[in-house]
Amino acid sequence: MKNKANEQLSEFLAGQGLKSTRQRNRILSVFVSAGRHLSAEELTLLVKKTDAGIGYATVYRTMKLLSEAGLAHERRFEDGVTRFEYNASEGHHDHLICTRCGRIIEFENEQIEALQQSVAKKNRFLVQSHKLELYGLCSNCRGKRKSTPDVR
Repeated sequence: MKNKANEQLSEFLAGQGLKSTRQRNRILSVFVSAGRHLSAEELTLLVKKTDAGIGYATVYRTMKLLSEAGLAHERRFEDGVTRFEYNASEGHHDHLICTRCGRIIEFENEQIEALQQSVAKKNRFLVQSHKLELYGLCSNCRGKRKSTPDVR
């Protein structure tokens, strides 16, 4: 998976007249390995564990490049924080977002997708893109007593 991502990034950079650098490759590697939605700040903290010389600005610019290359998608959920998710496949998925801890769970459901297409067809509407985000409490947070008000 990482090799395919590295190849895709190298091809994109070459097409843009940009160089493949150690920093960009390190950021991509950490991002892919994380396997979750990350803000630029969260990714910077992870990257700094193995390369303290890489700063926030480099991470942010690299994530913008990864988005342009089709390797990452920018997501903005209800809390307003921009997070990036790795675009590992062509398949569509939706999100369950915990309003207490911020956990994001990806899911796929063919029945939901079919229902959306049916509604669009009935209304003679061509869907070009969509996103489904369900907000609530994850199983861990449902078991905890709420001690402070939700900020999100």
